[in-house]
Amino acid sequence: MLRRPARLSAALAFAVPALVVGFGLSALAAASPQPSAQAGAAQSPGTAPNTQGAAALPGDPTKGQTLYNQTCTSCHGAALEGGIGPPLNPIKNLGNTKNPLDPTYLEDVITNGLNGVGGYGSMPPKGGNSKLADQDVKDLAAFVIQQNKSAPGGHLSPQDLARSTVTWVTLGILGMLFVTWILARYNMRWIARRVAARRAAEARSRV
Repeated sequence: MLRRPARLSAALAFAVPALVVGFGLSALAAASPQPSAQAGAAQSPGTAPNTQGAAALPGDPTKGQTLYNQTCTSCHGAALEGGIGPPLNPIKNLGNTKNPLDPTYLEDVITNGLNGVGGYGSMPPKGGNSKLADQDVKDLAAFVIQQNKSAPGGHLSPQDLARSTVTWVTLGILGMLFVTWILARYNMRWIARRVAARRAAEARSRV
């Protein structure tokens, strides 16, 4: 009699996360652009690369990436995810500018550093690398801007980010349901023991 609710809880513990994953992946598949559409967009003569965005960069992002790896990873992370210093992709607004991706703002921060802004400590001028030239600063700013525009959110596509979210939410639901199932089984066993003990006590009292 008491085993059927436990079996039902076990079934729900696995069925609910499976349904969540199924619906989530179905929605992602429906929202993802089809390969043929992507290819058509890439080959369409009316669709040109974002040359205006590239021209607007203050420097060379490729050189900036090399400089970043040499100078900035210890504080801002290898993937611009942040650490001792604030994250740079997606870039965090420290409250001292309206647009943290403004080239002039980035160049000023890199050149002169910051001290106690946004709850972070001190950033030395040029990240402590006094050998950085003005063009190097522009290249670093260009790299940060390009990464935020071409690979926002830590270098994951929107589809990958959504899949990651669905996965972790499902794992969380599975964990909670598993704990609930364990507690339910323990509670039912405890109730069964109490009922058996009460019946035994009643039987002894009748004797």
